Amino acid sequence: MSQQVVTRFAPSPTGYLHIGGARTALFNWLFARGRGGRFLLRIEDTDRARSTPEATQAILDGLAWLGLDHDGEAISQFARAPRHAEVAHQLLAQGKAYKCFSTQEEIETFRETARAEGRSTLFQSPWREATPDQHPDGVPHVIRIKAPRDGVTVIADRVQGNVTIRNDQLDDMVLLRGDGTPVYMLAVAVDDHDMGVTHVIRGDDHLNNAARQMMIYQAMGWPLPVYAHIPLIHGPDGKKLSKRHGALGVEEYQRLGYPAAGMRNYLVRLGWSHGDDEFFDDAQARAWFDLEGIGKSPARLDFRKLENLCGQHIAATDDAALLHELREFLVATGQPPLNDMQVTLFSKAMYCLKERAKTFPELLDKAAFILASRPIAPDEKAIALLDSVSRGILKELTPQLQNATWTRDGIEALATQFAEDHEMKFGKLAGPLRAALAGRTSTPSVFDMMLALGRDETIARLTDAACERA
Repeated sequence: MSQQVVTRFAPSPTGYLHIGGARTALFNWLFARGRGGRFLLRIEDTDRARSTPEATQAILDGLAWLGLDHDGEAISQFARAPRHAEVAHQLLAQGKAYKCFSTQEEIETFRETARAEGRSTLFQSPWREATPDQHPDGVPHVIRIKAPRDGVTVIADRVQGNVTIRNDQLDDMVLLRGDGTPVYMLAVAVDDHDMGVTHVIRGDDHLNNAARQMMIYQAMGWPLPVYAHIPLIHGPDGKKLSKRHGALGVEEYQRLGYPAAGMRNYLVRLGWSHGDDEFFDDAQARAWFDLEGIGKSPARLDFRKLENLCGQHIAATDDAALLHELREFLVATGQPPLNDMQVTLFSKAMYCLKERAKTFPELLDKAAFILASRPIAPDEKAIALLDSVSRGILKELTPQLQNATWTRDGIEALATQFAEDHEMKFGKLAGPLRAALAGRTSTPSVFDMMLALGRDETIARLTDAACERA
């Protein structure tokens, strides 16, 4: 029986969940979920000065919005410091690590001399082979791992291919600092091993770290995970993503009104491909996602493509699910919640609102007729359509709607006949109807609005508009 796949996402809680981190989490989630595996979350909160509970919550909220559920409790790396130290002392006892008493001044002197003589500045501690009886008493020290001095280390990477690093480029990395606290490299290796992580999928800015973390695995006799280092995301200008490119935190994308399904679809396509497929749902993404489809070159953020995919997902999403996410968007952006009547109207009208809306603000804009309440305040363009002639037309049409069959065919047949009887094109009638029902000139079909609003509200709005004085 093959080993169960276990992946992890390990963010540092020093800020929001940025878009690159979100994609890394998504790749790990898809790889695990598509293989019946486990997706774990570890909060790398060892930087106590910069780690905050607020940042941790922002990460959890971002993952929740994206729909990336993790198995088990989130693990705090800081809380596991005693275990990290235990491994360092185990390596010390096995002669695979050593106590180094060199001071910072001595290390800097070594490097200055090496630079002057044209040698490698990689620090070589004089304490590497010292025996315990040679150790000074009561002097601060660090614990360093014994790095291999010759040969090469090969990172067998599923994205980058085999990456070879000469061992004489690896220093005797510090495992425990002078105050006994573990370093990041040790913590990551121990945590990944103890959590049973089989596949480490992360940004390629961690590629060099793999060689150093492998030293710990090999010294402890642990089986190595599969490594897959994915290229970073660049901005539309091809430069490394930064604040100048605008929205970075996942919560900003939520507040901009992108649906989570569209965001997932876009992010998975950002650096990974499955043939020519662009639009796909979660089930397809889980079934198709593999490490072989990840490209080696940085992906570029493309907001036009993001909006296009989001529009397709809004159109394809079940009405009730879309309404639920719309209400969450209103909460996230601090807007008033929908009242019961508006919820009912949205449910009836969602079929016509979601066509060609790329974001929730666009969908809300199309739903202006639902959000408005009587008396409808028309905008400047709508006022121009409600002249005395148009109001007269509405006054004549309104009583006929009292007895119309309240179906699309029934209303459309009545309105079309009314226009013919008055020898006008239907467009001449549609303008005033839009202005009366929504207070604006750009709306869904007048028949869709009438059906959603119902007979009583439709007639009330038309009556109001017909009675307005110029």
